[in-house]
Amino acid sequence: MKRIQKGFTLIELMIVVAIIGILAAVAIPAYQDYVVKAKLSKVTSTIDPLKLALVQYYQENGSFPSTPTANALPAATAAPGDVWYSLGLAFTPTVPGELQQISLDNGGVITLHFAAAGIKTGIDGTYIGITPIAGGTGVQFFYSTSATDTNSINLLKKSFINAGIAAPATLPSLAGTAL
Repeated sequence: MKRIQKGFTLIELMIVVAIIGILAAVAIPAYQDYVVKAKLSKVTSTIDPLKLALVQYYQENGSFPSTPTANALPAATAAPGDVWYSLGLAFTPTVPGELQQISLDNGGVITLHFAAAGIKTGIDGTYIGITPIAGGTGVQFFYSTSATDTNSINLLKKSFINAGIAAPATLPSLAGTAL
């Protein structure tokens, strides 16, 4: 007489668990990388209007703004006398949770101070300096960072680098690793 099987064998269940474990081992690191890239994309989209305002300021005035004392975000609104207002911004950009502060220094250098726990170990607590340099055809932005971890620097390069543009030998007023 033929016996009807009413369930799965232990071997079949172990194979299914092993397959799920392999898929999870591949998917979880990829997901974590996507989360980091999304957070860095959020930061870059926050600073794009600032870079555009700096370029416009340079085209109108022939130089980058010199900074008064009120140059750090977060601040409520731009007011006459502060550097954000001089850039033509009626409202200061909202600082995302991944950043502690955005500051504008002399020569139009934008400094992004990453929050202590916002993106990833190796990036958290560091800064990125964005230096505008006016050339014959316009303004180019060059990046440097205080991050020292190679993996973190590579992630920052993918998010902030000017593709195909060689950085100058020295970047004014910034120390750290050039991206």
